[in-house]
Amino acid sequence: MSTTPNLYAVITGTGSYIPENIIPGASFLNSTFYENGVLLDKEMSYVIDKFTEITEIQERRYIDPDLVNSDIAAIAAQRAIEMAGIDKEELDYIIFCHNFGDVKNGSNRMDILPSLAAKVKQILNIQNPDCVGYDLIFGCPGWVQGAIQANYLIKSGDASKVMVIGAETLSRITDVHDRDSMIFSDGAGAVIFEAQTADNEIGILAHKTQTYAVGYGSLLVMGKSNNPNENNGNTYLKMNGRKLYEFAVTTVPQVVKKAIDKAGINITDIKTVFIHQANGKMDHAIMKRLFKLYDLDTVPENLVPMTISWLGNSSVATIPTLLDLFLKNQINGYQVEPGQYAVFASVGAGMHINAFVYRF
Repeated sequence: MSTTPNLYAVITGTGSYIPENIIPGASFLNSTFYENGVLLDKEMSYVIDKFTEITEIQERRYIDPDLVNSDIAAIAAQRAIEMAGIDKEELDYIIFCHNFGDVKNGSNRMDILPSLAAKVKQILNIQNPDCVGYDLIFGCPGWVQGAIQANYLIKSGDASKVMVIGAETLSRITDVHDRDSMIFSDGAGAVIFEAQTADNEIGILAHKTQTYAVGYGSLLVMGKSNNPNENNGNTYLKMNGRKLYEFAVTTVPQVVKKAIDKAGINITDIKTVFIHQANGKMDHAIMKRLFKLYDLDTVPENLVPMTISWLGNSSVATIPTLLDLFLKNQINGYQVEPGQYAVFASVGAGMHINAFVYRF
């Protein structure tokens, strides 16, 4: 009796856009930061050094003034299409994961009409009306959730090629009077998932997502400037860093474990972890807690590729950008081998947590 091979969502192309404008810590030496409405009375060099020590962020990237989010997303998307070697007209879906739409330089207003997915389709000049574009607003875990949706679309038989984009221009919606502004950056990443049949498991194998809104939804919100003298009506990205850290370190390992267990493998089978690049020390703490759940005291070396030191936190763009650099051997000490298992995981506004297990 013959058996039908299983259908899997497999990564065939990746692309990213890393802005050329490098913003080092020294760029903030003349900043005026406020805390609780009071001017921060500390040497700025000390503030910057302490920030770098805690987050591991030394540099971040900002886009050029004449660009917006959909522009840089289209560049990453075109690069992913070229790597996959497909006809762009064959794409069934474009899922654009972001949180703030297009924000023009010098403005603080979001533009999501039409949707950014539609804008990218227009920029790429994709004529096929059966290529459906829609946006996904899911905080920093947006791209991971978009990949999970791509997996559903492919496994349902509704799609054979899905592009998932994660792009953000956080430099346009941060408060220059808030030291947390040093965390955020701009960037774009795009990944193409294609339907493939195989006798052995490949692609996305299992996933888990959770939302903790009650009690935690206010950890990341839009709020007024820290500068009490600013009355222009603008709102900016605000976060409760300490509580967010505690939340992530406590809950993310549990979600990742659920995904790994659902895939029917062990933590020792995982060779690479692509985790949201929000805070270096937080990511290390999450990994240590994860291995503790399996009664293991040591996290293997070269398990977690990191880009946060030179790219900062570009929200939904961090993981697809990291993946693109990884697959193109641009992160020292890391390379992909067929058959290897990997975990993708993120946490962010909502509060949302998600993870999926992937086999190359």
